[in-house]
Parts: sequence; C-alpha cells; structure tokens
Amino acid sequence: MSESTRLSVFKTYKLYVGGKFPRSESGRVYEVTDSKGRWLANAPLSSRKDARDAVVAARKAFGGWSGATAYNRGQILYRVAEMLEGRREQFVREVADAEGLSKSKAGAVVDAAIDRWVWYAGWTDKIGQVVGGANPVAGPFFNLSTPEPTGVVTVLAPQESSFLGLVSVIAPAIATGNTVVVVASERAPLPALSLGEVLATSDLPGGVVNVLSGRTGEIAAPLAAHQDVNAIDLTGAEAQLAKELEVAAADNLKRVLRPRAENWTADPGTDRMTAFLETKTVWHPTGSLGASGSAY
Repeated sequence: MSESTRLSVFKTYKLYVGGKFPRSESGRVYEVTDSKGRWLANAPLSSRKDARDAVVAARKAFGGWSGATAYNRGQILYRVAEMLEGRREQFVREVADAEGLSKSKAGAVVDAAIDRWVWYAGWTDKIGQVVGGANPVAGPFFNLSTPEPTGVVTVLAPQESSFLGLVSVIAPAIATGNTVVVVASERAPLPALSLGEVLATSDLPGGVVNVLSGRTGEIAAPLAAHQDVNAIDLTGAEAQLAKELEVAAADNLKRVLRPRAENWTADPGTDRMTAFLETKTVWHPTGSLGASGSAY
C-alpha cells in the first residue's frame, strides 16, 4: 500500500491515573488547538470523580514510594530522562504545536526538560544532608532532624509552559518522596498526557504521578478541599482561583505553595523540594561512659 493511500492514525490522548490510561469517567472531551487555532486532538475533560480516583491512587502509592531509598528514586527519575531522550522528536513536535514555537526553540525546551529530570535525580539522596542534620543540645542527648515527604500533593501545572514548567513542578515533588495529582495546562495539555506514557515505561510505580486534563478550576476545587490531599501547588491558577483554592485548602491545614513569577529556564534551586518536606526531630539519650563523664 502506498503511503498516499494510508489512513491517518490519530493519537488518542487519555488520562494517566494509577499507572493506567483511563478515559474520563464522564466520557467528556474538549478540543485542543494549536497557537493558530488549528485542531490538534480531543483531550479528556476530567470530572470530580476522576480527581477523587487520582487521589486514591496517589495515596495507595505513597507508602512504597516514600519508603523507597532515595538512591532508588534517583535511578527512576534518571530513567525518565532516558526515556524522554528516546522520544525527543515527539515532544519537540508537541511542544512546538502547544506553545507556538519553532522547531529549534521547542527542541531547546525539551532538552532543558530532560536535563531537569537529571538534575532532580541527582538531588534525591542529597537533599536530606542539606536540610537535615544533628542539632547541638545542652544535655546528654542526640538530637537529629531529618526531612520526610508531606504526602499527596496536588500540582496545578503552569498554563503557558506546557512541558518545561510541567516537569519543573512535578520532578521536585516526587524526588523527595511525595506522590502527586497533576492538573495539566488547560489550553495545552497534550505534552503532559504524553508524559504519562513515558512515566508508565520508566519504572515509576503506578500512582506516584497521576495526570488529569480539563478545566483547571473544575478539577482543582475538589482537590483543594479533599481531606486526603496534604499539599497543593497553585502555580497554574490565576489570582482569583488561587485565592479560592487557598481558602478551601485551609480546612485540613494543607501546605500551600502560592503562585509567583517564574523563569522556568533559570536554575531551579532547592525551594520546590523543601516546599513539600516535613522535618522530623528525634531525641535519644547518649548514655555515660565511666567516671570521666565522657559520652557517645
């Protein structure tokens, strides 16, 4: 069969929840267009039920992911970068369409996103040394502070930076042992939905990252009020929505990362990792060794 007579095989975009690829339980979709208004695909229009299912999957995955060694988490994040490198051309095309960029500029964005996965992969077993440590105590005690993940984090992905910004908010949250429910850019969700396919083949346990697409306000509202969500990153929310979500998040004392001006191409630093870490401090008596009063 000649190429000119082949049927077009359109990509079906699906959600990524619990390591699987469901359609929205509502059966709804919405049209996604490029920067010039041309149709690209139909994306799932997630419902409140999809949001609740994603939280259940994230909570189920939290014990295993947070209990894994930091070294193992780093290996898996590096594997994500490897898989993205192999599918680079696909993401260059999707980012170019989503953000109205030339192929060369989209390539630079994708390369930066791959590098960002590698960067956070290197931090998984080092962040504890930066923000934890032994504390001096006036008494015969050890006093050790260690960071622990907050839990299930809802992440509202940036609206304009559909891939580099997306990676910059997901990677630090999972690098430190949290699990996440991601609400993709409403206007440009396709790179996020394709990222789910990469994560599914990167040794990342199902449920660690769950990707929803649809109306940001519609999905975010039940997640902000959800009693089993421990934190929320409001990066992708406009000002009025962010204020409403922050009020809803206060009901169970969620950690809240407020929206702020971001330059996604700049060095990311460690603040997005520490934003969703708790500090556990343990006291232990040292004991005394002999009459000299020395201790261990």
